[in-house]
Amino acid sequence: MFDPAVETLPRPQLRALQDGRARRLAAYVYERVPFYRQRMDEAGLHPGAVRGVADLTRLPLTRKEDLRASYPMGMFAVPQEQVLRIHASSGTRGRPTLVGYTRRDLETFAEVNARSLAAGGARPGMVFHNAYGYGLFTGGLGLHAGAERLGMTVVPASGGMTERQVMLILDLQPQIIACTPSYAQTLAEAFRSRGVPPDQISLEYGVLGAEPWTETIRQDVERGLGIRATNIYGLSEVIGPGVANEAVEEQDGSYLWEDHFYPEIVDRDSGEPLPDGEEGVLVITTLTKEALPLLRYWTGDITSLTREPGPGGRTHARIGRIKGRADDMLIVRGVNVYPTQIEAALAGLAEASPHYQLLVRRTRTLDELELRLELTEEAFRAVGEGVLADGDQRGKRAVRVLRDAVQHRIREHLGIAVEVSLLAPGTVPRSAGGKLHRVVDERTL
Repeated sequence: MFDPAVETLPRPQLRALQDGRARRLAAYVYERVPFYRQRMDEAGLHPGAVRGVADLTRLPLTRKEDLRASYPMGMFAVPQEQVLRIHASSGTRGRPTLVGYTRRDLETFAEVNARSLAAGGARPGMVFHNAYGYGLFTGGLGLHAGAERLGMTVVPASGGMTERQVMLILDLQPQIIACTPSYAQTLAEAFRSRGVPPDQISLEYGVLGAEPWTETIRQDVERGLGIRATNIYGLSEVIGPGVANEAVEEQDGSYLWEDHFYPEIVDRDSGEPLPDGEEGVLVITTLTKEALPLLRYWTGDITSLTREPGPGGRTHARIGRIKGRADDMLIVRGVNVYPTQIEAALAGLAEASPHYQLLVRRTRTLDELELRLELTEEAFRAVGEGVLADGDQRGKRAVRVLRDAVQHRIREHLGIAVEVSLLAPGTVPRSAGGKLHRVVDERTL
């Protein structure tokens, strides 16, 4: 552990710490952020009446639209001259949101990333290969500062240029890598194409995040790179990466650092709080941020929460694997579908690689979902002639049998019919270092 005293703090003491910080936060935002002053006035919640985090749940949810409406820095709580750094969200769904950091915020950012890296297997003195993008995206610089705080040697490789990444890993012999899960798969394929087996790759641990992924992808990455992989969670608006991370010895839920971030799970439709263990949208209140404090921020991420202490002694709440984003959910013929559900349905099917793409289209008034599934090398050698246009009849029969098996699995798991296209290895787009978008929704085009 990076900070055992805090990470194993008994829950009554942890709650007392949260309550004290919530009281200071209420007074802080009421004085400095007009948006929250109005929210608190409308809710009849004067700062002096806030006794702890439970009282803050009386306030409405803060959403990304609120940040966009105040673009660029209308919700900042400090003047510009106190902001040492600015990051931004990707802006893939509209205008990006800007995030500011004071000196103390940057110290907190480094601290939570150091904790997360330590939970993921990192130790002082290790060589850390950071393949997250540097720039306005928070991933690269956030993990970089955390690794330096932990006492590691940092290789700031950034994203992309896969051949150079492979060369650096072979030459510098890092023990730990951070990147998106899809890019870890890309790197594993690059090593395989060079004839470098996993046991000749120096990497031991991977801290992967920035996109939803499944146990199937974890197993694929661990086999391909010869590592133990953990999930890191974060989002730009809250602070960036380092909000939560799995413990490598457990790989069972990501510890969310509750001394800095207070979590809730709410119903995706009503916004009402849900009890621990139930699946809903994660909402976070930042307890210690100075430049951009957020009260009850709707992350949009679908997960669940447990406050049961972990087997390794950590007492902070754990969030389950992110199932997807509420706004990424596809509704196909009245059925809710997340890409990760497709992956779960295909788990254990030996012929299916972890590379796929979903295409949603509308024919007249009906929605249609097509799964473009890439076969493994072995499966393609067995039935590949049937995939190709000039395949013989026997090959085509084998493909029909496999396609029917895939369709049956998805119908059993999701209750919907899908069209399945089986593709040759290397056909589905790969990550070039950033987030991989697996869904093409032609209904929005």
